[in-house]
Amino acid sequence: MLSAIVAVAMLGIASTASADSWTHKLSGVVKSVDKDSKTMVVKAADGTEHTIKYTDKTSIEGAKDAAGDVKEGAHVSVEYTEKGGEKTATGVKDIGKEADKAK
Repeated sequence: MLSAIVAVAMLGIASTASADSWTHKLSGVVKSVDKDSKTMVVKAADGTEHTIKYTDKTSIEGAKDAAGDVKEGAHVSVEYTEKGGEKTATGVKDIGKEADKAK
């Protein structure tokens, strides 16, 4: 009986940990980029603004400036994880101006 309780408790812990590592998607316009803190603000079509961190491991396709950082004004699709309320991009892709009209 005790081992069954421990097994159920372990499953609950495992499912909680995996919930934090889910990947989310967001598309919008990059409104600002802070290169020092490696964060960007993406404005979605519904007007909400999302602050998202990026790292050296974040893949950036087509939405780069000359320094290789995310470019302001780019219409992007962002895949990110969220943990403790902090969003971290795993991938950023330029989707073109016609794909998103958020301004």
